[in-house]
Amino acid sequence: MLIVEIAKPSSPGPRALLEQSHAMMRDLFPPEDNYFLDLEELCGPDIRFYAARDGAETLGTGALALKRGYAEVKSMFTSEAARGRGVAAAILRALEDEARGEDITVLRLETAEALDAAIRLYERHGFARRGIFGDYRPNATSVFMEKILSPVAVQNG
Repeated sequence: MLIVEIAKPSSPGPRALLEQSHAMMRDLFPPEDNYFLDLEELCGPDIRFYAARDGAETLGTGALALKRGYAEVKSMFTSEAARGRGVAAAILRALEDEARGEDITVLRLETAEALDAAIRLYERHGFARRGIFGDYRPNATSVFMEKILSPVAVQNG
């Protein structure tokens, strides 16, 4: 059964996936176009880090970086064996729920044109391309996306 929960980036399962993700990014893109957060940054007070697991096996990671006026989706990565099983979608839903819980209505992210599956995932979940934001520098690699979150409906007792 898939469980998505708050986790520590330095725990063995999440750490192994983050190291795989960082290695992949280093292989695919020049250093100046890599904007991933390292383990220390992922432990910061404005980061909400999640991991998806099935039993003891960590299948994916994702984080929400709380910013002024929005939150940024970071560190989305799914193990190769878990791809196509809905893991990334489940993590993304958890991050959206976390953002709503923090009264954040705008999610943004940076990904890369070369990461077709990631772009398709984000588009399926309502993200649209937008211009550069935050501290990012213009480059030929990055794709910037945004999603406006609808508020959670309040039910009357």
